[in-house]
Amino acid sequence: MEKNFTVATVVAGHLEHDRPKADYADLKRLVKERGLLDKQPGFLARKMLLNFGLLSASVTLLFLSDSLWLQIPNAVLMAFVFGQIGFIAHDAGHRQAFRTPRRNDLVGMLHSNLLLGMSFGWWLDKHNKHHANPNQHDADPDIDMPVLAFSEQDALDKRGIFRFIVKHQAIFFFPLLLLQAVSLHAGSLGFLLSHKTKYRALEIALLVVHVILYVGVIIAALGLGYGLLFIVVQQALFGFYLASVFAPNHKGMLILDSGDDLGFMLSQVLTARNVHPHPLTDFWYGGLNYQIEHHLFPTLARNKLREAHVIIKRFCEEHEISYYQTSMLGSYREIIAYLHQVSAPLRRDAVTSQ
Repeated sequence: MEKNFTVATVVAGHLEHDRPKADYADLKRLVKERGLLDKQPGFLARKMLLNFGLLSASVTLLFLSDSLWLQIPNAVLMAFVFGQIGFIAHDAGHRQAFRTPRRNDLVGMLHSNLLLGMSFGWWLDKHNKHHANPNQHDADPDIDMPVLAFSEQDALDKRGIFRFIVKHQAIFFFPLLLLQAVSLHAGSLGFLLSHKTKYRALEIALLVVHVILYVGVIIAALGLGYGLLFIVVQQALFGFYLASVFAPNHKGMLILDSGDDLGFMLSQVLTARNVHPHPLTDFWYGGLNYQIEHHLFPTLARNKLREAHVIIKRFCEEHEISYYQTSMLGSYREIIAYLHQVSAPLRRDAVTSQ
């Protein structure tokens, strides 16, 4: 199925088939009738207990031996656990567990600020803008990156070292994911220092506690040299895991301009990509492989996404709305091919100037 189509082609295609108007209210009624929008505190509590058990096991392993044969795999384990903790923060940010914002915010800050060292307020602000304007130029912060370009014009606008990186972004893409955790920490710090948010003091305090506990425990267990090595490996793999889960959601899909008005339903569905459901895939992605369902109903808890997937996919088929999903490996192939295509003008310019 072709995905890198223009907005005009999409709209013309829908008009040409003279399809019945897709009403989001009708879809929401179908989902709500099945009770899928109910809050899921029990599910979240079970996930939190599982993550706490895995994190406790990883911390215990730190003190068993300073052998790299044990601690490098342990760094991999802790990176995975951090990713799973991040999914809890994501769930809380979308108010999937509790009815009151305060409870969701508390869970979000405990997981994001205290356990991950990332500002929950910063991420929430950024993520809400993304959901309101998915894949839209100058509105979606997730496609506004100095080291990547998602349109030919963005690529041509790059300067200096960023222009060189973007010219070869298909090659640099996966190595750059290793720096995602650094980006998260830097973005969090910059946001909290420049914005007066509701929980600013609490967030800063939790970040300080995180740094003391995270660095202190690792150095106490492994010593300075091995401890710093563990931190570098763990943070690089944590960032890689998190970024590799979020990347297939929209990268390489339809890009919208500020003047494009497809309405809520089409803008959410046509800019998103699903990864084929499977129990292991659902667990690895924290439910974000159901990206279309998640964008249509952000408060829908991830343990209800598979059931919602059946309803929403059928609804899209009945209303001739392009609903795209592919395999995990297929999604990464598409992203790399798209990034290579977008940066082609820079490589042509380089050849011409020689």
